[in-house]
Amino acid sequence: MSRALRVLTAAALLVPLAACSTSSGDRSDKPAAKAPGFPYTVTNCGVKTTYDAPPERAVTMNQHATEVMLELGLKDRLAGTAYLDDKVLPKYEKAYESLPVLAKEYPSFEKLLSADPDFVYGGYASAFLAGDGRSRSALAKSGIKSRLNVEGCAKRAVTMDDVYREVREVGATFGVRERAEKWVSGAKRELAATVQKSKNSQNSKSGKPVSVFVYDSGDKTAFTAGGRGIGNDIIERAGGRNVFADVDKAFSDASWEKVVERRPEAILILDYGATTVAQKKKRLLDDPALADVPAVKHERFAVLRLSDVVTGVRAPEAVRKLAAQL
Repeated sequence: MSRALRVLTAAALLVPLAACSTSSGDRSDKPAAKAPGFPYTVTNCGVKTTYDAPPERAVTMNQHATEVMLELGLKDRLAGTAYLDDKVLPKYEKAYESLPVLAKEYPSFEKLLSADPDFVYGGYASAFLAGDGRSRSALAKSGIKSRLNVEGCAKRAVTMDDVYREVREVGATFGVRERAEKWVSGAKRELAATVQKSKNSQNSKSGKPVSVFVYDSGDKTAFTAGGRGIGNDIIERAGGRNVFADVDKAFSDASWEKVVERRPEAILILDYGATTVAQKKKRLLDDPALADVPAVKHERFAVLRLSDVVTGVRAPEAVRKLAAQL
């Protein structure tokens, strides 16, 4: 009995020693290796955020935010998505179909939290409306970081450089800088070729940009693109001149009298929502007040999807598509 007691006592004494030995040599107690490029600090729309590691469970709200993520190969980081303006590009369809859709439009704050996100990426400022409980400060209080597309808070005219910045900053946030730079390089090459082709076309004709009126929607007034949004830059690069470029907003209402007065040579119709392109054309063609507007008189219409004319990965291709139509 005495010998057995001594053996048990010795064994008991060895247990904490073994635990100490294991603990001191356990790699989990060592500081975790930082991912390359982290910590990363960025100021986005007035909110300064430091990321110690890439977000793991992101939620995107608005189509162009979703498409930036998918273009950068970040499907596995998406815990959910919401609010399409139209269909995602065909190359993103398979990836998009595998994602949880939290809401047809914006999810409630509770629904958003149910996805357990550590990051929320909004395309428009409306994604973070305080009145709906989804403000960036409210998210921060819940430990959730956020980003708003740069067009959503721009205090100046947005250009293609802002598209590049958007993609680069998202790439840096998720630790995929090389993917972002690869996309930017390709977009710049595509855009340079389009712009050169557009210039050659102009020189072979009148040498002047085509005057363009953007028709988004509206009956009593025309909801159109002003000079602050990326749409204005897309028009200029495609060989056009936005007749409402002097309006210091991305989008704004304009009177039909102003449209008549500015005599656009072409009308760019934005395709989205329940009103079809055919219905929009009919509204313009059937309005007797517009009968002498050159674009209406000669039925010169171009069409882009709304998701083409926002600060996202479609913008460079939108220049090519519009240039071909103009």
